[in-house]
Amino acid sequence: MFAVGVVLLVLERTGSPALAGLTIAAATLPAIASGPVIGAWLDRTGKRSLLYKVDRLLLVACLLGILAAAGNAPDFVVPLLGFITGITLPATFGGLTSFIPLLVEPHLLGSANALEASSFNAALILGPAIAGTTVALGGPSAAILVEVALTLVALVLLLRIPDLDRGGSGATEPFVQSVKDGIGFAVREPIIRAITVPDMFGMLGSGALVVAFPLWAHADLGVSSSAAGYLWAAFAFGSLFGALAFADRQRRFAQDAVVLAGLFALGVMMLTWPLAASLPVALLLVGVAAVPEGPAFAATFSVRQQRTPTALLAHVMSTISSLKVGCFSLGAALGGPLAEAVGPRMVLLIVAGVQLTGVVIGLAMRVAVVSPAAGAGRSAG
Repeated sequence: MFAVGVVLLVLERTGSPALAGLTIAAATLPAIASGPVIGAWLDRTGKRSLLYKVDRLLLVACLLGILAAAGNAPDFVVPLLGFITGITLPATFGGLTSFIPLLVEPHLLGSANALEASSFNAALILGPAIAGTTVALGGPSAAILVEVALTLVALVLLLRIPDLDRGGSGATEPFVQSVKDGIGFAVREPIIRAITVPDMFGMLGSGALVVAFPLWAHADLGVSSSAAGYLWAAFAFGSLFGALAFADRQRRFAQDAVVLAGLFALGVMMLTWPLAASLPVALLLVGVAAVPEGPAFAATFSVRQQRTPTALLAHVMSTISSLKVGCFSLGAALGGPLAEAVGPRMVLLIVAGVQLTGVVIGLAMRVAVVSPAAGAGRSAG
């Protein structure tokens, strides 16, 4: 709900797409630095319950602050509050995913990862849809208050997970070294690197879409900007369908190949989005384009879990999440000025191009990993 509700609140009260994008950028930027630290701390202590309490309560406080400050305080206050709430963001995106291997047997990881990807997408269906509907009925302020309530419900549910604080390694090496180990592994492991780069490009585009979707809905589709919530919901629904429908079939293929193929298909089909002249057509095109993203999303979890030592899993998950969130932050910061300069339809095409560029780079990195080994084999023969 955050991206939809906060963006629409800022747009309503200030009329500034640039400030709306800057606020979302600020809310995601701190994760670049905090993610590796949070991951290392989780791997060492396993104290998830404390982290989730801080994360959820900090979000509640900052949401209420944004609600009070937007349009009433100097412009810098809203991005500053966004920045504060973004500090613990990796706790949600990387911390929970790294918990999965501690809960299930290895032969169930594929199914568990598909379920995890589906849970992300279910939230991305309901969150934007709830935000858009609430804005349409009661305005952006009501959407912020609903998010506050749901955040508190989420905290209660998190703390009910049995044995939440399991898996701490109890390592005694210097903490800074633990952080460096996680970052180093995430950067050096070639297959993880090859699938992370296109994911980062995709998040760069997603950040721009946070601002472009409301403007596209209003300027080109002839509906309220609150329909941006339904566009995000359509994307998440398509991804959810893909993750569930192909959960069994995708196991027949190398998981890194599933990631690259799925993201390439997504980029190609995103090129059709500017053709939409009405909201129903736009929802259809966005939903269909997202179908291959679902199996790619689930396969991403599998690749990271298969190639990462258990002692570094939270490090690596949080570090990669931080890199992706950093790209999202940059995209959100650029999305507002870009939409004002070239219009939202052109932003959609630019985002598709960014997605495809990332896949090409990732594929080249993947080929570079395989080619030397193949060459060595031929030489030995």
